[in-house]
Amino acid sequence: MSGQKIARTSALTALAPAVWGSTYLITTEFLPPDRPLLASTVRALPAGLILLLITRTLPRGGWWWRAVVLGVLNIGAFFYFLFLAAYHLPGGVAALVMSVQPMIVLLLGALLLQDRIRPIHVGSCLLAAAGVALLVLQPHAGLDAVGVVAGLLGALCMASGIVLTKKWGRPDGVSLLTFTGWQLTVGGLVLLPITLVGEDMPDHLTWGNVGGFLYLSVIGALLAYVLWFRGLSKLPALAASFLSFASPLCATVLGYLFLDQSLRPLQLLGAAAVVAAVVLAQPRNRSEKPEPAPPVRATSRI
Repeated sequence: MSGQKIARTSALTALAPAVWGSTYLITTEFLPPDRPLLASTVRALPAGLILLLITRTLPRGGWWWRAVVLGVLNIGAFFYFLFLAAYHLPGGVAALVMSVQPMIVLLLGALLLQDRIRPIHVGSCLLAAAGVALLVLQPHAGLDAVGVVAGLLGALCMASGIVLTKKWGRPDGVSLLTFTGWQLTVGGLVLLPITLVGEDMPDHLTWGNVGGFLYLSVIGALLAYVLWFRGLSKLPALAASFLSFASPLCATVLGYLFLDQSLRPLQLLGAAAVVAAVVLAQPRNRSEKPEPAPPVRATSRI
């Protein structure tokens, strides 16, 4: 893949975590309070079912359990921990906690994908973490134990999902819409019974609530995850994981624009450090082109 194509693919893939960065704003300003399970389920399940109805393709053979594992890691568990962190921590602090994700990808990639750990990758991880700290930490940033643990577990889920998605690839002949639909549906179905048992439904929904749920499902799940899985199929796992830093960048900008949050010189320095870390982590030549996944025919028509 040429350098120009890599840059275009990286930019397009980064749109997904940029959209996810708006989750913190949407959660706190538009969704019913204290409903992380409901928010996670409504975000995943409708989008997944729509894609299944469009593509009308189910997994076959070993792809049933692989779809379950990926759906839980990439969608079900990740969504829940993301919203739990968003409800218990300021958006920037939640993003900082989850910034350990590329470091986990670095280790898991070495174990499961035989990726080499290079000094530039370690340096990029440290530079990005420092940049996020400067970007999002405020003097009176609140820390909550539940939120911190949820953020760390969310980072672990996302990192594991990235590495396993790279390891297993996508079945031959299966479109991105189908692959995304499998995972969103699995994640939503796993969350649904837990939501019904674990949370009370809101007494009523405002138009703001409805708009927030629609945004998270259509833009934040359906469209964003199609872009994300497309990027994972073309970029190395670590390079893709660094693009997730677009999330705290977006969260910070949205907080400045809509929540009257300040943007100080140290935050601008942090943003520059994050961007530099992302650039350093991207592949630059053919030797870093990811190996294509072996073709596997594993689908059936609905």
